[in-house]
Amino acid sequence: MISQTVPFRWQTAAFAVTVTLALLPTRPAPAQTQPQPEAQPQAQPELQTELWDGQRAMAVIGDLLRFTPRSMETAGHQQTIDYIKAELAKTLDKTKADPVILQRWVFRNDGKPFAMTNIIARFAPSNPRRVIVATHFDSIVKAYRDAKTPDAPMPGANNSSSGVAVLLETARVLSLLPAPPVGIDFVFFDGEEGSKSLGAGDPEFAPIGSPYFAGHLRDFYPSTKPEKAAVFDMVCDRDLHLKPDPSSIDSAGTEVKKFWEIGIKTAPSSFDTKPLPYAMSDDHSALAAAGIPSFLVIDFEYEPFYNTTQDTLDKCSAKSLEAVGRTLLQYLYAP
Repeated sequence: MISQTVPFRWQTAAFAVTVTLALLPTRPAPAQTQPQPEAQPQAQPELQTELWDGQRAMAVIGDLLRFTPRSMETAGHQQTIDYIKAELAKTLDKTKADPVILQRWVFRNDGKPFAMTNIIARFAPSNPRRVIVATHFDSIVKAYRDAKTPDAPMPGANNSSSGVAVLLETARVLSLLPAPPVGIDFVFFDGEEGSKSLGAGDPEFAPIGSPYFAGHLRDFYPSTKPEKAAVFDMVCDRDLHLKPDPSSIDSAGTEVKKFWEIGIKTAPSSFDTKPLPYAMSDDHSALAAAGIPSFLVIDFEYEPFYNTTQDTLDKCSAKSLEAVGRTLLQYLYAP
């Protein structure tokens, strides 16, 4: 169990989005003697990306680690659901959004029932243009790749908690800013690590929550599917190197290009345009299969800590989280 308390940092002056307005003449000259100046376009708002606080995101990871293990059918699993719901409720009170939605169902595998819950928070629900921003919140049940203690709980600071931290901090910042041009659906998927909660340690591994959500799209999008989806997983590594995933390029090449271009300008040391040498299967896969252009943001090169007892808070970086979160914030406001 790892816990870290981070001081609450409130930056009042940064809450406003600065807008530069075109100057208008105070007394226009008569048309017969002087032509009217052309109307100047209003400048785009200057986005206060510094509102996105990596230390606050680190605190979320520390909170989640208190619930380890967070895999299905454990006490920590429900504690995580309650935590995410409570944190979202604080944010939704400040903005026009639907209450937190819990998509519940029972998944059965080998005759065993699993109580499943996807968590959805919809910002600007009346906006017909929708974008999904997603992650998973469940964790590996045990550190099966650990050479010394493979049956010990796997903390999962990077593998599951980091994505939750990115979404919760992004939601908080959005509640302080003018609405972006799209409505945003934050989706926290259950069961990404599979029914045995071992992810790649299970040769029959397959995500559960994202395929269920994709199979019930009409519950949330009765007429028009979301324009795109961005999925985050394993994004707090101190030595962060994010490379485009080939399957994401196939599904949403234009969006991958846009996100990485913003990322390189924001945090050049954290983004690499060279694609991964292999395609990833993650929660974006089910969304892409449902016809939603979807891409994955992940640094899968996390050795020797991946799915071991060493996936702890000290392996994470506030700077890495800010690189991802501030890129996402700009992406959501991009034309």
